[in-house]
Amino acid sequence: MRNLARLLLPETCLLNCSLIDHLYAGGHMRTLELAGNTVPVLGQGTWHMGEKGHQRSAEIAGLCLGIEQGLTLIDTAEMYADGAAEEIVGQAIAGQRDKVFVVSKVYPHNASSAGIPVACEASLRRMNTDYIDLYLLHWPGNYPLTETVEAFERLREAGKIGAWGVSNFDVRDMIELNNPRCATNQVLYNPEQRGIEFDLMPWSADRHLPLMAYCPIGQAGDLLYHPALHEIAKRHEATPA
Repeated sequence: MRNLARLLLPETCLLNCSLIDHLYAGGHMRTLELAGNTVPVLGQGTWHMGEKGHQRSAEIAGLCLGIEQGLTLIDTAEMYADGAAEEIVGQAIAGQRDKVFVVSKVYPHNASSAGIPVACEASLRRMNTDYIDLYLLHWPGNYPLTETVEAFERLREAGKIGAWGVSNFDVRDMIELNNPRCATNQVLYNPEQRGIEFDLMPWSADRHLPLMAYCPIGQAGDLLYHPALHEIAKRHEATPA
């Protein structure tokens, strides 16, 4: 499990309790290499941000505070609040774009050769940036993966994105993709949702393909109230989150 955990990117190392002490080294967030970049082992997600206008200032401030604490990877998507989450990200990274590794995701119904450039430009405008560090296909869709990848590659060559990857792909999807330029596969993984350990995780480990976990604390639901997690947190003088 420990060797597999090393391949998991933002947030996931929390799932291996023996790694909790190693999140920070010398007061600084530990880092990993992803697509030729150094990124923190923990990132900030933006799902549900932008849905309530009165919370906008607090959401921007929260992301800025996270950046100050070393959580310099921010994950968003055109789907989140119909693009409003990307606008919040844009305001949070204003004046400090070079400090932040931005991940965004494209809708499958936009993942055509004509649709991806349009979707990417819209995301860039909302975030007020001229490049996205990592651009993911949000989940498998109906367009041929070869068409999607070709569009991703054109964006990369044009400097619009630094790298591309996928999200919510299972082993069968990854076999169909079969492309070494895929930087990562972002998937659901937390102590209550461990299905990837049976197939996708070992498959990815064998191929040295990093996995990026989302909802690592189960969207802050019942998992945070589990007695075992509270005991671990107490032992490390930390909060359950």
